Amino acid sequence: MKKYTAEAVLIFITVIWGATFVIIKVALNDISPLAFVATRFVLAAIILFPFYLKIRDRFNKILTLSGILLGVMFFLGFATQTIGLKYTSATKSGFITGTFVLFTPVFQLLFERKKPSKGNLLGVLFVISGLILLSSKGNSIFEIFHEIGRGFNIGDFFTLLCAIFFAMYLVYLDILTKKYEFFPLVILQVGTTAVLGVIFAFSLSIYNLESFKIVITGNVIFALLYTSILATVLSTTLQTKYQKFLTPTKVGIILSFEPIFSAVTAYMILSEIISRFSLIGGILIFAGLLVTELFDKLKFNHEQ
Repeated sequence: MKKYTAEAVLIFITVIWGATFVIIKVALNDISPLAFVATRFVLAAIILFPFYLKIRDRFNKILTLSGILLGVMFFLGFATQTIGLKYTSATKSGFITGTFVLFTPVFQLLFERKKPSKGNLLGVLFVISGLILLSSKGNSIFEIFHEIGRGFNIGDFFTLLCAIFFAMYLVYLDILTKKYEFFPLVILQVGTTAVLGVIFAFSLSIYNLESFKIVITGNVIFALLYTSILATVLSTTLQTKYQKFLTPTKVGIILSFEPIFSAVTAYMILSEIISRFSLIGGILIFAGLLVTELFDKLKFNHEQ
């Protein structure tokens, strides 16, 4: 039951995260990327601060250092994703971010010395195929690969870095949540991201690498509230608590549903096109999860 509860919770998280691509994309017209990241996580840290005061006696040196390292990966993932989103489309950002499902089994093997199951690897193959189709605005297989290979820009590059950092984060989170209480880890990673966000936002502004811009508009306020409360405090707490019941590769497959919700939201709000191949892609991503479930059940029955 814990396994299925964890899967349901992670799918719920992908629904929340899927909408952030469009919400942040719109807000970036009035706020610079790192200023957004800094403000988002400072707000989240303020929300979590009263909880820290209640459990501060549970923190020790090793836990704190581990949580800070987790927070560094967390920050790098969100920072590169937000910067990338300024220079690429919401749908394309969702696709490239989703490629973390490819990197996750690699880091799982390197960091945990665990080989992903055949079912998980087959599921990854389905997901990647689905992501390729989902991101396409073409109507033929040739147009799909032309669209993907054309116009790879700086935003796409930063988003690819984001996928790598998030894959590392998933594996490291799997390791830590089996050793320590989940809520101190939530506070540490959010707090670390807030501090790094402020430092980098002002540092890049000083050296004219990125202008520090905040224009208070309805879109910015909504984006900050949505991302700090739902997409940070709630989602990070749920993920940190429940991820340990699944393998990192399986988690990656479930979280790859995020581009589906991103594409749907982009269609509804930004009128970005969802082609027939995009619909097939969504089905393939869903099939990837079903394949891993089927293999898990067959393995369980075999062991019984």
